[in-house]
Amino acid sequence: MDTVQQWLQDQARQLGIALSERQLEQFELYYRLLVEWNEKMNLTGITEREAVYEKHFYDSLTVSLAADLQGDSALADIGSGAGFPAYPLKIAFPQLKITIVDALAKRIRFLEEVASALQLDGVVCLHGRAEDVARLPEHRDRYDVVTARAVARLAGLNELCLPFARSGGVFVAMKGSDLTDELSESRFSLNKLNAGLREVKKLELPIERSERHLVVIDKKGPTPKAYPRKAGVPLKSPLLGS
Repeated sequence: MDTVQQWLQDQARQLGIALSERQLEQFELYYRLLVEWNEKMNLTGITEREAVYEKHFYDSLTVSLAADLQGDSALADIGSGAGFPAYPLKIAFPQLKITIVDALAKRIRFLEEVASALQLDGVVCLHGRAEDVARLPEHRDRYDVVTARAVARLAGLNELCLPFARSGGVFVAMKGSDLTDELSESRFSLNKLNAGLREVKKLELPIERSERHLVVIDKKGPTPKAYPRKAGVPLKSPLLGS
């Protein structure tokens, strides 16, 4: 274990997560695969090792502060990109059942390679638009936890993600700095989608000290039949009310 791995282990412990040597090895292999594949396709603009560990790995683990990830919970990560936060959470909580939805086939191939190399069981990588996948009975109103990281503004993001969450489940939107306007404009969509804002957790990255927010949304009932609308519509014409 080197200093970077030790740092992650220490920071995870402060989040209530105990990372074993094996899990730290998985994080390191993940990092190497990320850098290797990033030379062939655009996965991340962050490749420096310490920065990946802080801004991708640690940042992903903070979801554990907003959602119960114990037991065999089912988590759907929408627009996962390079696998954040889904894969760091899967490494830290091996019993989690993970479904990743991403619209780019090349990213799905990378994510499947990571799952194979890290020997991650209980992972499904789906190539498709969230609006289409959320219409499938096996994914609609099914997940205990739904996550999305820096995908879109909340008013549109709610419509992409909340249809995956079961009644009583939770959607955790990972956001950067000031959210005042986003939260205000998202109220109408929450009401339409049978959901409500529980809280906004304000965090800070340990080294960079940049601001992060976890928007925690409770799913209160089944998704109305009208939602999500056709692929592309939720982000082009978000539910904003009058």
